Amino acid sequence: MPNLTELTEAPVSEAAIVKAAQALRGQAVRMLEELVAHRSLLGHEQGAQAYMAETFASLGLRVHQFEIDEEKIRRHAGYSPSIVSYEGRTNVVGIHQPGGPARGRSLIFNGHIDVVPTGAEVLWTHPPFKPVIDGDRLYGRGSADMKAGIAAYTMAYAALQSLGLEPASPVYFQSVVEEECTGNGALACLVEGYRADAAIIPEPLGGIMTCQLGVLWLALEVLGKPVHASVAQTGVGAIDFSLYLFSELKKLEQRWNEPANRYRNYAHHAHPINFNLGKIQGGEWASSVPSACRSDIRIGFYPDMNVARAKAEVEAVLAAAYAAHPAHESLSYRVIYEGFQAEGFDLDLTSPIVTELSKCYQDIVGEPLEPGAFTGTTDAKFFNIYGQTPAVCYGPTGSSIHGIDEWVSIDSLMQVTAVLAVFMARWCGVNRTG
Repeated sequence: MPNLTELTEAPVSEAAIVKAAQALRGQAVRMLEELVAHRSLLGHEQGAQAYMAETFASLGLRVHQFEIDEEKIRRHAGYSPSIVSYEGRTNVVGIHQPGGPARGRSLIFNGHIDVVPTGAEVLWTHPPFKPVIDGDRLYGRGSADMKAGIAAYTMAYAALQSLGLEPASPVYFQSVVEEECTGNGALACLVEGYRADAAIIPEPLGGIMTCQLGVLWLALEVLGKPVHASVAQTGVGAIDFSLYLFSELKKLEQRWNEPANRYRNYAHHAHPINFNLGKIQGGEWASSVPSACRSDIRIGFYPDMNVARAKAEVEAVLAAAYAAHPAHESLSYRVIYEGFQAEGFDLDLTSPIVTELSKCYQDIVGEPLEPGAFTGTTDAKFFNIYGQTPAVCYGPTGSSIHGIDEWVSIDSLMQVTAVLAVFMARWCGVNRTG
């Protein structure tokens, strides 16, 4: 591997940076185990965030810890309606400012500390918040999505430190809340003024993610006509009507998935658009036709659509379905928007963050880093759409994300750590600190 000479006070072997990153394997695994052990579910992220603040401080980073000001972010185009209060919940940013000569380009590393619910814990082989290592795999909720990514960018900085090096330009290490339902944590960092020449989010998506869908969350609240179950045919069940409405929405999903309607980056994807009925609550009594039901639904849409268009098409389908139902006069529904109202994006593949990170990966791993289009959403949207900060996702690999027995590859964690360390040195330049 080459020496870093152009942006460095003295030649530094990139092979030495890779070796320094690999030497931190034990420390990286311990950090990941600690993070997985924190049950950082929605609204309960603060224990993990306190750990991140301590970790950043231990590396000599200046720590900026702040609550999300919902009134400030509500006025931003990227805001999504919140689900729980932000009181007592903070973002944590570790800030590096070079002590030596400033050169190179600035960089943001962003990762989300929140994790999704575990589902039925009886299905897990081990308790979901008890990290378990089996060979190359570290199991636990959030291990892949995306606490391994946070460990990777933290250890990448530590690897440079261990060699007596510092990035020669500003680097911001963001640990944010609420990526899994609104993205308002990352948005709050943007509103606080954080910008850089590029951003990397070490999400476990494989390759380098440069395109993602938009995502819309909505709830349908339905009221039916309750009667005694012995004469159920004379009533109209709210649960049945909710399922009918969702079945009509699935026809819209099918239309958007038709090859002629696909956005170019998803032309060869088997099923890019998904409408998911993720939660349903309804009914009161086994012998009563249910009077009320709420369905929580996730809608995916292409990057060339916007939220307003997605809402309009969804609402048109619902209105037509309601009008066509033979008992609609006994029924009512309303649409509530909570959670994601997220635009998609498609980053130019010639952007320097894409080409230079790919080149770095190729030089270290010896294989091409393939660009990919994600059928979900990430916080990269805020940087690309609103922050004038080109952003990609590149992180460790794992499996069972949002599923049962989630795991991450420890080898991939260390490979990503090495790539990020060398990339940071190339992108930012480095100074000697000793």
